[in-house]
Amino acid sequence: MQITPHNETVVRTQRPWGWYETVSEVHGYKIKRIGVLPGQQLSLQKHHQRAEHWVVVQGTARVTLAEDTFDLTVGQHCDIALGQVHRLANLTSGPVEIIEVQFGTYLGEDDIVRLSDDYGRV
Repeated sequence: MQITPHNETVVRTQRPWGWYETVSEVHGYKIKRIGVLPGQQLSLQKHHQRAEHWVVVQGTARVTLAEDTFDLTVGQHCDIALGQVHRLANLTSGPVEIIEVQFGTYLGEDDIVRLSDDYGRV
């Protein structure tokens, strides 16, 4: 198992809502750091081939899971089941950062079904 430490070799991928870094990826799971800018949100989405677990490590994250919406603060977490509609948002004026662990048979970025998106990517 290879674990890439958080340092200069980790590539930060910019998105209109913030950024993500893939910290580790092996067969069956991927670990990412995700930062969401103030006032921004990811797509309302689901995945056909993976489940996710989110842990908030900075700020207050607004989470949508199916029909429920709630806030998580540092140290709190939630599970996103395979196929469950979800969204991550930052409604605050400060940064939000989470650790995301993806589990599944396929973990590619193209396993995102966008249902709603502020940036025209549906």
